[in-house]
Amino acid sequence: MKFSATQIPYSETGLFSSLVQDYIAGKPATFNYVNYPVSQEGVRAAIQERKNFTIQRVVLVEALINQYQILLNSNETFNKTANAKVSEAIQSFSQENTFAITTAHQPNIFTGPLYFFYKIIHAIQLAADLKKQFPDNHFVPVYYMGSEDADIEEVGSYFLGGTQHQWVTKQKGAIGRMKVDDALLSLLQNLEGYWSVQPQGKATFQILKSAYQKGRTINEATLHLVHAFFGAYGLVVVQPDQAALKQLFVPVMEQELLHQFSHQAIQPTLQRLTKEYHVQSEGRSLNLFYLKDDLRARIEKQGEEYIIVDTPIRFSATQIIEELKAYPERFSPNVILRGVYQETILPSVVFIGGGGELAYWMELKEVFAQTKVHFPILQLRNSFLCIKEKQLNQWKDLGFELKDLFKPVLQLENEYIKRVSAENLSLSIHLATMNTLYEQIQQDVIKIDSSLGDHTLNLSVQAQKKLAILEKKMLKAEKRKQHTALQRIHSIKKDLFPQDSLQERVENIAEWIGAYDWNWVDAIMDHSNTLAQSFTVLSPLQKD
Repeated sequence: MKFSATQIPYSETGLFSSLVQDYIAGKPATFNYVNYPVSQEGVRAAIQERKNFTIQRVVLVEALINQYQILLNSNETFNKTANAKVSEAIQSFSQENTFAITTAHQPNIFTGPLYFFYKIIHAIQLAADLKKQFPDNHFVPVYYMGSEDADIEEVGSYFLGGTQHQWVTKQKGAIGRMKVDDALLSLLQNLEGYWSVQPQGKATFQILKSAYQKGRTINEATLHLVHAFFGAYGLVVVQPDQAALKQLFVPVMEQELLHQFSHQAIQPTLQRLTKEYHVQSEGRSLNLFYLKDDLRARIEKQGEEYIIVDTPIRFSATQIIEELKAYPERFSPNVILRGVYQETILPSVVFIGGGGELAYWMELKEVFAQTKVHFPILQLRNSFLCIKEKQLNQWKDLGFELKDLFKPVLQLENEYIKRVSAENLSLSIHLATMNTLYEQIQQDVIKIDSSLGDHTLNLSVQAQKKLAILEKKMLKAEKRKQHTALQRIHSIKKDLFPQDSLQERVENIAEWIGAYDWNWVDAIMDHSNTLAQSFTVLSPLQKD
């Protein structure tokens, strides 16, 4: 199956914040919050500037080799190409002219929503494109695993056929440290039941099944999964929850513990942002978590003590700095410091994120400046809306274009009714005639009594209102006649925008690979924008 792509400007979807729309439109006001434009010239400037910031490349390479040790030493045939490509990419990080094209996401079970794939594919395609534009440099696509998140309700669930499936486990703490248990394997078995009746994609499910082995951590399972899917493209997964990598971030975490600098650093930016835009995250006065075993809790400073919220754990200033230096893996940045940690360990020139991610990154420019960490180009990730053959045919039979999919249902109903109705549902001609008539009447009556002119005008206004009500009743009557077609509009909109949200934020890859096999992923690859920014509607290519 081949697919075609229709590009829709983000501004025409009505689904993105004004801040994101202004940013991708290149409005000067948004440049206060970034260092580079999203362009070839921006990339060139980012490459040059990135060289001025030290990266501990040896530590990064050693940490990645250690992380991939089991995978790269495996004899699994299907991983041979992936192993070779990833090994080459990891080693290239030791070279000063190698840069990362980074995207970040939580380790959602079974990949979670569709945009898990979209982000990764965008990074892969942009890295390949930049290699062509800047052949003297190397660009490695990187998936930075947000494994220290603890939102089990979000990360531990997936939707299939409109139903949410939730991993119910007694495990607590950082999601990446949790282990595959019987409850998760039961969910996997349910998913297998779905895949088994699909026409395609059974090999893809075997990758899922191979990744989620009982006793593996979610970190390990996700690494296996993503490596099997995208390792052949040279994608490198970074698990940041490692002592060796956290050690590189100790100076920043020490500064945060002693001075709570990050909250103060973002205040001027927040004040400017709130004048025009919605603020994504204000953070906290101290933006670190404490991780230990199955514990993930906020650190707060109360007087001279540091407390671990909802626990009896307490530290003095001296003790918590000693703990940090002895066990850096026990400390975790929250959203305000997470990007700084990411860019401390990775030589990124571009960070690819969703609208919400870019919004909070745009608050952080001063935090990066105070920590002397490079602030990369911020690139809005690709968005796709995928439509199947039956839906596409029905939509075209209704007389709509693909760009109409983003219109509200009521607007679509009215447009359809007016287009297909054999009767003239607009009373505009009659209204114009009536207005002319009342103007003539008004001219005649004021000759007799000038005070009657206002009364005539009032009668005209009342008549217009009654005609408007009549027009609505005519439209409603026509809608009853076109019930089947209108129900189809509702059905297609509901299917493509589940829970009144973007499809990519709800549906799982199972529905699409199950229908089209890996051809669907190839289509996402083929039609993935790199530096260009627009929303893509992906539809099956119609046969002549």
